[in-house]
Amino acid sequence: MEKGNRQVVVSALQFACTDDVPTNLATAERLVRAAHAKGANIILIQELFEGYYFCQAQREDFFQRAKPYNDHPTIKRMQELAKELGVVLPVSFFEEANNAHYNSVAIIDADGTDLGLYRKSHIPDGPGYQEKFYFNPGDTGFKVFQTKFAKIGVAICWDQWYPEAARAMALQGAEILFYPTAIGSEPQDEGLDSREHWQRVMQGHAGANVVPLVASNRIGKEIIETEHGKSQITFYGNSFIAGMNLMILFSSAISHITFINFTLSRISLNINISIPGPTGEIVAAANDKDEAVLIAQFDLDKIKSKRSCWGVFRDRRPDLYKVLLTSDGSKTSS
Repeated sequence: MEKGNRQVVVSALQFACTDDVPTNLATAERLVRAAHAKGANIILIQELFEGYYFCQAQREDFFQRAKPYNDHPTIKRMQELAKELGVVLPVSFFEEANNAHYNSVAIIDADGTDLGLYRKSHIPDGPGYQEKFYFNPGDTGFKVFQTKFAKIGVAICWDQWYPEAARAMALQGAEILFYPTAIGSEPQDEGLDSREHWQRVMQGHAGANVVPLVASNRIGKEIIETEHGKSQITFYGNSFIAGMNLMILFSSAISHITFINFTLSRISLNINISIPGPTGEIVAAANDKDEAVLIAQFDLDKIKSKRSCWGVFRDRRPDLYKVLLTSDGSKTSS
């Protein structure tokens, strides 16, 4: 890309998982190819897409799903796909590292090179989302990765609720934030629906850091046998792309998609639009039921200029933020 005209096309995928790895890999590859056909450069697949979200239960046998990072078969397959298509692919997987286990993502560059690993930092533990049983807290810290198309920050699901994580990646130069996700209904409370809260929090990250943000979530109903009987989560999808200064937007769904306030069925959009400010607005969004490929194009140099002009990084006061290093907000020594 020429300096001063750094256009990048990002994509979020959304699909229902089976509990069969080959089937899910075939679906992921099909949608990656669909995104590539629409011009995508960086394509985000949802969290732990190899199978069901197994963390609904605390089961010893589910540790058999973990595999070492090195020579991981799914990562190797995605490396081959990334190289063939010339796209960047963050790849989520359940990692075994000797006696430790992590919820991890490998970042594959457009030539198939593995750029490194991020391990999920914030590990939830609640009904239906019992991740602390399986995953050690990540030890990589928040990282950014220089890919062919952009410097990106990638965090995972529960990380997305923490503004500190987004800011840490932005401070390291992340130009786009990516969050692979698995979130849906709450087994203990059928009336609890977090989808709008979930979106607004990440829109805040995009607006506060003046960067585009891409979130990919799964759909479908998954039933897991637990030690107390069956547990069920209906994953609510609503994958989205948030940003600012959008130049060109394409939104495509395999069957059905919601874009801003309009509902579309089996339609591909090609709209030229310019939005003049760092507001974190949603520029492409899927619904809660259908497989989708979301695509948006951004001019990274124009966004960088707006980020500099907005002054949020110029006017930071790190010397006043020491309280963030505490858990209870106690005054820290200077």
